[in-house]
Amino acid sequence: MDLYSLCQQIEATPIGDGIKNSTWLFPAIEAVHLIALALLGGSLLMLDLRLIGVGLTGQPTAAVERSTRPWLVGAILTMITTGVLIGFSEALKLLDRKAFTVKMIALAAALVFTFAVRNPLAHRNVGGLPARLIALVSLSLWLTVALAGRWIGFS
Repeated sequence: MDLYSLCQQIEATPIGDGIKNSTWLFPAIEAVHLIALALLGGSLLMLDLRLIGVGLTGQPTAAVERSTRPWLVGAILTMITTGVLIGFSEALKLLDRKAFTVKMIALAAALVFTFAVRNPLAHRNVGGLPARLIALVSLSLWLTVALAGRWIGFS
């Protein structure tokens, strides 16, 4: 089975078909996706700005990381869930979009970097130039995810 046929089958599932043919379901899922994006952005900015040394400088980075972790994880899980639902309803469209490929690659890189590098180092209260570089890489990766996601609609 080729990828095109697989995407056709995904769209033809009751989930994909139901979302695609519903008047309100796709916009509702998209709205939840965007709310989760805002929560993700806020939780990322809180820690990344702290790592840069711009905000919450009275708090250790480990405390900021601990405080933002539930929001970050909740936002990511919500965005992945809603993103999969959106993907079910337009799998064929996404198959042809280079922006979708860029988004998925950037998302994988951002997730690995966030949970394997950024958060563990923030938890150890890393500061100075290494902390600033970590924050800049984090912001760049997540901004790429967001911009590529927005680009999907225009490509």
